[in-house]
Amino acid sequence: MSEPKVGLISFGDGRDDMWEKVFRDLAEPRHQLAHEYFKGLPVEFYGNQEVARSMEQINAQVDDLRAKKVDVLIAHIPCWTSPNLVVHGIQQLNLPTVIITSQSAATHGMVGFLGAGGALKQVGINHLRIREDFKTEAMTNKLMPYLWASHAKNTLKGEVFGYFGGRSIGIDTGCFDPLQWRSQFGIDVEHVDQLEIIRRAELIPAERTQKMLDWLKETSAKIDFDNAVLTEAKLSFQINCYLATKDIAEELHLDFMAVKCMPDLSTHYVPQCLTAAFMPGPYDAEGQKPCTAMGCEADGDGALTMEVLKQVTGGSPTLFGDLSHIDNETQTLYLPNCGAQSTWFAKRSEDPAENMAQVELRPSVRPGGGATVYFRAAPGPITLARLYRWSGKYRMAIIPGDAVELSPKKLEAFIEARGKHQLPAAFVKVSMNLENLCDEFGSNHISGVAGDCVKELVHFCEMMDITPVVMDENY
Repeated sequence: MSEPKVGLISFGDGRDDMWEKVFRDLAEPRHQLAHEYFKGLPVEFYGNQEVARSMEQINAQVDDLRAKKVDVLIAHIPCWTSPNLVVHGIQQLNLPTVIITSQSAATHGMVGFLGAGGALKQVGINHLRIREDFKTEAMTNKLMPYLWASHAKNTLKGEVFGYFGGRSIGIDTGCFDPLQWRSQFGIDVEHVDQLEIIRRAELIPAERTQKMLDWLKETSAKIDFDNAVLTEAKLSFQINCYLATKDIAEELHLDFMAVKCMPDLSTHYVPQCLTAAFMPGPYDAEGQKPCTAMGCEADGDGALTMEVLKQVTGGSPTLFGDLSHIDNETQTLYLPNCGAQSTWFAKRSEDPAENMAQVELRPSVRPGGGATVYFRAAPGPITLARLYRWSGKYRMAIIPGDAVELSPKKLEAFIEARGKHQLPAAFVKVSMNLENLCDEFGSNHISGVAGDCVKELVHFCEMMDITPVVMDENY
């Protein structure tokens, strides 16, 4: 699990007489308390032992934090300080910033806090303000979402996106502007031809293929070989395509990706369903691995949404699917995908065997044959999201909800309605105006991550000049 890298500067009064008479005894204990507090959080913490009271001290501490490549600055104002000193430090570091003071009446910290915050707004520097005492739940609840959002912003900068193929089956909402990504997010785009997957698949050593085939046979609930569509040869080639894609990602240093698949590979070779099942998760037959967000049908903005969700949660598995159906009666979104979703969601277990025990490999409906990776997502809290653009400007739909199990009657009706086209799916109960969803939502695809990260995503959007659209009646 990656953690936010947090830098702290505590600012003090630069006047020697007032520092010695009044503020030293107020500021230094709070400065030490700040260090103790941050060292107890799930962050990578850096801070100087001295309170910064001059330009020289501030510049030296800024240089130290810059060398540590921190994601976010905590500008701590334990007592009165000249606001220009705070603004100077923040401008020099040029990072997402939280300014913090306590609720003490003794320190005059509130005066410096508002003076610095007001000046920052006047010069156009957005920031988060927190007036709470350290080691309180209120402080942590306000602070941590911002730290994770800062981590995501900084992590995206310099990442490489692997774009395999091009627009799939006419889905315009999966298209994106690589130079807009470069400008807005700092992401590079590496274009890779899909045939490189096929070429590399044919070079995978037989023992790697057999190892994963044996693992799938051992761990999956069922493999429905039919000697026609789903054969060992077809499944083995799907395995090779996954391993080839995994190898390409490692060699090209791809941080996340999208693969076209349909109709080229799914018709003339095999659908890339094993890649979609295992790339976004934390394991495969070769052991534990980092999660690599992957969008199907060459959906760039869908993959980017997954990557943001992954980063604001410290590297979690992510979900990708179609927003296929809405049950108005139960306010439930039906989210199947074209042939696979991350198998971690089958049980949400840290033990791969528990997840795989819920997974069936069924014959694919695609012309190329092979397997569909079938399961229904396990219950639990989930945050759904989607980046999309209106007239070139990004918005993000943010939908908190709960993955649920359908009632037997509802599930039977859904299976009957879909006929032969049975796909892995998540069913997510939400609390929103469903008409607003239909009017606003900017894609047929949607992404998700376990847990509640609405605040993290809102902070991220505000940092990145994205309009957050929270679709929840309780927000």
